[in-house]
Amino acid sequence: MNEISVHLAERSYSVLIKPGCLSEIGHMVSSRAHGNQVAIITDQTVAALFGDCVMQSFQREGLRATLHVVPDGEHSKSLDQAAELYSALITSNLRRDGLVIALGGGVVGDLAGFVASTYLRGVRFVQVPTTLLAQVDSSVGGKVGINHPLGKNLIGCFHQPSLICIDVLALRTLNRRDTWAGLGEVVKYGLICDDNIFSSLEAHLEKLAEGSNVDSLSAMVSLCCRAKAGIVEQDEKEKGLRRILNFGHTMGHALEVATGFSRYRHGEAIVYGMRWASWLSSKQGVFPETEFCRTDRLLKKFPVPPLPDDLSGEQLLSFFSTDKKQTAKGLALILLEKIGKACIIDGDIRLALVDEWLDEVRREK
Repeated sequence: MNEISVHLAERSYSVLIKPGCLSEIGHMVSSRAHGNQVAIITDQTVAALFGDCVMQSFQREGLRATLHVVPDGEHSKSLDQAAELYSALITSNLRRDGLVIALGGGVVGDLAGFVASTYLRGVRFVQVPTTLLAQVDSSVGGKVGINHPLGKNLIGCFHQPSLICIDVLALRTLNRRDTWAGLGEVVKYGLICDDNIFSSLEAHLEKLAEGSNVDSLSAMVSLCCRAKAGIVEQDEKEKGLRRILNFGHTMGHALEVATGFSRYRHGEAIVYGMRWASWLSSKQGVFPETEFCRTDRLLKKFPVPPLPDDLSGEQLLSFFSTDKKQTAKGLALILLEKIGKACIIDGDIRLALVDEWLDEVRREK
């Protein structure tokens, strides 16, 4: 078992990476369960795959477990769905010493974490991510939240998990599209803080996407978790350095909102977002052309749905204004100085730059 520590004083916790650990979750979590209640929040797909296994694991430890299933997809990250879960937890009489288990991908982790952070003014929760995107990124760091029709992740808070348990064997259940979407977030770490990750992806991207080599996937998950833990330890509440983790997310989130959260997986939208941000970095003169060409060449390998023909730069720019990184100084632009090093520049984006990038991408068809 590989253990990574996230050092945050009294909020410190471990990331445990162990193939096959889903059947042992009850034992791994029991020492963190101050009471005898756990509420497992998951989605329909994951419940069918792992719900019984995880429930039985808790029952073997003498814990009273309840299973709460939400619909698949980004639309579950809503106030309405959170309200339904509050009702379910109240009805099941989950007390303040109970534990919420987030079993699933990024949507479930964000939603369950947000519910845990606000139910009874905050109960503890454990992340059990089952998708590549959640394992390498969203489960670590304590950012939890839900969406609003006007923007993504605009309602939320920081609520660190008590533990993260990662079973890379769960990735065998992912379809090809979700595996590629998760690799989008892996590329992010290579671009913002670790050029070795980027070089490894240049050489082995397609092999990783096959998902057959458990050791390679486990090693990549570990690298990303360590990278994110190191950043979060320095800046838990995203006042400075942690903002680089949003590389590609301004445009990516705008694409998700503009297309009604129905056209792209999150990681697919972030691939476009990273293409935009690296292009902008080159345009701004902070990112060498040779580095930009390497970056764009790798990102073009991702099989993502094309940009809608009727999507305008003006539409996308309108969602930039509600980006959660917006401050009185303008939008915090996460750009690249070189592969493996990001920088933060406060400023505004001109419509002409968005239109120019859209035209360039569309000409690639």
